[in-house]
Amino acid sequence: MKRLLPALAALSPLAAVAAPVVAEKQPLNLHAIGMFFVFVLGTLAITWWAARQTRSTADFYTAGGGITGFQNGLAIAGDYMSAATLLGLSSLVFAKGYDGFIYTIGFFVGWPIITFLMAERLRNLGRFTFADIVSYRLDQTRIRTFAAFGSLTVVCCYLVVQMVGAGQLIKLLFGLDYPVAVVVVGALMLVYVIFGGMIATTWVQIIKAVLLLAGGTTLAIMALGEFGFSLENLAGRAVDAHAIGEAIMGPGSMLADPINAASMSLGLVFGIAGLPHILMRFFTVPNAKEARKSVFYATGFIGFFFLMVMVLGFSAIVIVGSDPQYFVGGDTSGALIGGGNMVAMHLAKAVGGNLFLGFLSAVAFATILAVVAGLALAGASAISHDLYATVLKKGRASERDEMRVTRIATVGLGLVAIGLGILFEQMNVAFLVGLTFGVAASANFPVLIMAMYWKDLTTRGALWGGFAGLASALVLVILSPAVWVTVLGNAEAIFPYDHPALFSMPLAFLVIVVVSKLDTSTRAARERDAFEDQFVRAQTGLGAAAASSH
Repeated sequence: MKRLLPALAALSPLAAVAAPVVAEKQPLNLHAIGMFFVFVLGTLAITWWAARQTRSTADFYTAGGGITGFQNGLAIAGDYMSAATLLGLSSLVFAKGYDGFIYTIGFFVGWPIITFLMAERLRNLGRFTFADIVSYRLDQTRIRTFAAFGSLTVVCCYLVVQMVGAGQLIKLLFGLDYPVAVVVVGALMLVYVIFGGMIATTWVQIIKAVLLLAGGTTLAIMALGEFGFSLENLAGRAVDAHAIGEAIMGPGSMLADPINAASMSLGLVFGIAGLPHILMRFFTVPNAKEARKSVFYATGFIGFFFLMVMVLGFSAIVIVGSDPQYFVGGDTSGALIGGGNMVAMHLAKAVGGNLFLGFLSAVAFATILAVVAGLALAGASAISHDLYATVLKKGRASERDEMRVTRIATVGLGLVAIGLGILFEQMNVAFLVGLTFGVAASANFPVLIMAMYWKDLTTRGALWGGFAGLASALVLVILSPAVWVTVLGNAEAIFPYDHPALFSMPLAFLVIVVVSKLDTSTRAARERDAFEDQFVRAQTGLGAAAASSH
């Protein structure tokens, strides 16, 4: 476990689950497999129902804008609360204590930014993708090409992480071979997205969020019961049981380097506001009021979930950490059976037996499935709506043709995800998580926020700034310790920090401002003049139901 701690400190919860696990498969868990099939049959029934409701591109991309704020809040929470969050964060608290709580703050603080700065304008200005907003008054062809490229980069990175995480999780808990698990996830994802579109994906995410919140809450209550439902008793016994004692109650190695900590925080906070599969959810509600409600409810659900995970991590320090049966060779100073990320699963077995372990295993699998479906839909919409319908066909593509391209793109993304998931089985994919948040915070977020708020933004500034953020984030991640040393095997990293956002995000904003200010072309003047029309629509929503191409 000691060798695991520095790695966990540098990674996000997604990476923690996705990291290669050197452990044998667990005995066949019939409870987990039975509950897995119940979930699959239930969600396939939802997909069949959703397919009958999906009659247009608006239905397919945004569920026809008919999702309520409460429903969308649950779906956003379901999209965001991945199995990696449950497993990775609880394991991080188990290993590092207070530092695990520090890590969750970055994932949570970004939501008020979306609530107060973006939710209303996203709904009023967008139709299907965030590229609708960025290109509202700028050059459609070039901006949509850039936005689609940035979206696909984020989506592919996330897809690989989730597919590897799914493969490792099911390999350990269900007894399936790794390639089989990856193919199963990919096949189910294709069914949900191709036939059900956003309607099916939304309801799968809602059900999964409810199951995850219910399962996690039940586990937390049962675990707290071991301590007389006293948080003070829990904290005291965790300090006594942990190898580093009282040090788990204060900041540790994660905050030792303030620059790395600040860069990580910037990436997590602003990366959320640039994730295409999260932004896409704001187009599923009927108006800006429901969009704000969505974030309000999602923030509540996610905040509660993170607090619950903290309880699970500290409970596991006492319940799991002191029980030799959960460690390789029966030695509590050694490695956990199944790898360092199975803490929550061991805790479920300890307090609820095999039946509850089976339930939580099935929920964890369902969680990955829902996230993967949302990612695939976001990627397919970038290809079909932004690249095909707008860039190639100049807005003249029929709905039937656009839907056909969407389904072809979904199949392509699914095959790519399955192939990369199998290919990356034995590789540490931590750098993909850093790249995902780095790209989202350094390329998508600066262009999106400036498009909504800055009158002087021009097409040239958005393109130069966006690509500067994208390229710098990519280069810095490759040169970081996570890739240059851990993956490529070099002795020392060229870029000493694990997260690029502190450097790449300001660079993107700087280039956007400088290039836009220097742009004195006639087109740039027209784009600045068009801001007034955009501002009125952003505030009032007038014309939001119409197509966003101008």
